[in-house]
Amino acid sequence: MSKEPSKPQTLSPKDFQQDTLAIRGGYTRSHEHEHSEALFLTSSYVFDSAEMAAKYFSNELQGNVYSRYTNPTVRTFEERLAAMEEGEQCVATASGMAATLSVVMALLQAGDHILCSQDVFGSTRVMLNNYIVKFGVQVSYVGLTDLAAWQAAIRPNTKMLFCETPSNPMSEVADLEALAAIAKQAKALFVVDNCFCTPVLQKPLRFGADIVVHSATKYLDGQGRCLGGAVVGSAELMDKVVGFLRAAGPTMSPFNAWVFIKGLETLRIRMQAHCANAMALAEWLESHDKVTKVYYAGLEGHRGHGLAKKQQSGFGGVLSFCVKGGREQAWKVIDSVEMLSRTANLGDTKTTIVHPATTTHGRLSAEDREAAGIGENLIRIAVGLEDFIDIKNDLARGLDLI
Repeated sequence: MSKEPSKPQTLSPKDFQQDTLAIRGGYTRSHEHEHSEALFLTSSYVFDSAEMAAKYFSNELQGNVYSRYTNPTVRTFEERLAAMEEGEQCVATASGMAATLSVVMALLQAGDHILCSQDVFGSTRVMLNNYIVKFGVQVSYVGLTDLAAWQAAIRPNTKMLFCETPSNPMSEVADLEALAAIAKQAKALFVVDNCFCTPVLQKPLRFGADIVVHSATKYLDGQGRCLGGAVVGSAELMDKVVGFLRAAGPTMSPFNAWVFIKGLETLRIRMQAHCANAMALAEWLESHDKVTKVYYAGLEGHRGHGLAKKQQSGFGGVLSFCVKGGREQAWKVIDSVEMLSRTANLGDTKTTIVHPATTTHGRLSAEDREAAGIGENLIRIAVGLEDFIDIKNDLARGLDLI
């Protein structure tokens, strides 16, 4: 068989629309001329000579050295996601939390200050409060939508602003352009967790963000199969993140990267279906007499609705709602479902249901949960792709019991 390399592509990512990038971006066929993306399950690579090995290890030549930091399959995922986010470079990590950790460790140092929205993912707060502070980094929190609080909390040593939008689990929406302006004025980096929207629904770099982080475990995979994360930004910033990964090792496995590559191919179609089901469920819950409040930016009554329409092309698949009563009533609803999955993961084709106060945000103090609006009667739903009628009927079982 021919061992000649495939004909090199002359088109760049700028020549394609997003749906095409999701399917064909970032990949060059090998000499085997395969049609589907190849999976390179190898820990290391062979060199033709000692001299060539030395040049690769010293970065005099660019190429694969060791799969802790260079792998062809992982690189395909990185280049594809970077193109979809309209960033110069992407760095893949072992998990979403590894992505956030890598950004903080690579770009901050002792004496720096990170200003974070108070309603980020619970594990992000635990990481910052319990571990990052040990290295001399100062951490403080403000309300996601309170621009005056963000401005007032800036310090001379503020080097990073970090937020998640829409927020988990309250679906609050950050004003990305306004926060980017505050960060720029402070000469600080602006980092956005884009997990809930993905680049299909929101592109934070367009609105002035410097860095985007993802938990690829969620919608980028889409079927709850693998753990992974990603960081997207300028080549200059990503070079520093790569340096941390090369030394510390929280990198993505080639197999997981291959799964995520296939997940990206159907991302837009899935996100549109998630959005449609979530919107229908939010409207139904809003009219239910056992529900006191629904948190979903797609509802016109949500205070972030207008901003979400400006920044996003859809409202996402995650919503939360409060039931009449407290923990006992919330747990009764959760325990009564027969089809929905009682698990904390989200972004799956299967709808999931969880009690944030005792799971995803259970390690936060009661004061921090209260500040984030996470009460004992709050339930989070990550709406999947089952028929809406079946999702509604399964939830109705428990709601009718309270």
